[in-house]
Amino acid sequence: MAIRLPGLVKQGLRRSFSTANKASSKYLDVPKGFLAVYVGETEKKRFVVPVSYLKQPSFQDLLRKAEEEFGFDHPMGGLTIPCAEEIFLYVTSSLSRF
Repeated sequence: MAIRLPGLVKQGLRRSFSTANKASSKYLDVPKGFLAVYVGETEKKRFVVPVSYLKQPSFQDLLRKAEEEFGFDHPMGGLTIPCAEEIFLYVTSSLSRF
């Protein structure tokens, strides 16, 4: 089950209530045009973001950081972004203006 975060409704960013371990089995919770990412440095939280974020330079910077840390072998089974949740929310909130 996914919810919209307060203040981020217009961006389409959502965070799942499921834990990171259960999230990989809940691929059906991701609507068409979105992708699930796991965010965090220690505890990973699952977010569902629009695929349009993939072409934004600030989001690409986060993806490069993930590539440097994990390569193409992500421990969660999905795309993992190793940054603080607050940074991720800041970056994605700025993307809503595009």
